[in-house]
Amino acid sequence: MKLIIGNRVYSSWSLRGWLACKQSGLPFVEEVVPLYGEGWEERRAQGLLAPSHGRVPLLWDGETVVWDSLAILDSLADRVGADRFWPRPPAARALARAMVAEMHAGFAALRQQCPMNMRRRYADFQPDAAVRADVVRILTLWAEARARFGAGGPFLFGSFSAADIFYAPVVSRFITYGITVPGFAQAYMDAVWEHPWLQQWAAAAAAEPWIIAAFERKD
Repeated sequence: MKLIIGNRVYSSWSLRGWLACKQSGLPFVEEVVPLYGEGWEERRAQGLLAPSHGRVPLLWDGETVVWDSLAILDSLADRVGADRFWPRPPAARALARAMVAEMHAGFAALRQQCPMNMRRRYADFQPDAAVRADVVRILTLWAEARARFGAGGPFLFGSFSAADIFYAPVVSRFITYGITVPGFAQAYMDAVWEHPWLQQWAAAAAAEPWIIAAFERKD
């Protein structure tokens, strides 16, 4: 399999697709295509990125081509079994699926005002009401998952799962923008950030040379 991703520093969707590939346990190679950099439009025109819109991540697996991070996760789950990605108890699995769907489609204010930036830390960020509402909703979801189904480990449903894959970029955003969270959420964020895969991604991000001004906050 080949996974095409964008800049590790900025591309939250690429991080999700990459974590899904790691969680699958299947061997894969990765290729970084710098977002909006040299050759970006040419690759789109040639159909080397997602056929519909030229976005990343994109998974090539033989004749199978899958874009969109959730579709990639679902495709991998079809190959290796859903239990590798989703909690087994029906009630836990239902909550996890709902949380992933909400993350996939929602939290527009947090996305727009706090773009993922793995190399920066902003000590003076002041979230507006819309961002605060997104943060409260996320913390509410985390609290429910941890309280109901998190007894088996430090992650949302105990062991690392699809829910953690989809909220990992949120953890990165909260760290970057200095979002204050209660103790249970900080412990969860620490577990995600210290996960070997997140550390691997962060180290690779730190080594990237590219800077996209549109994704950098003006100091």
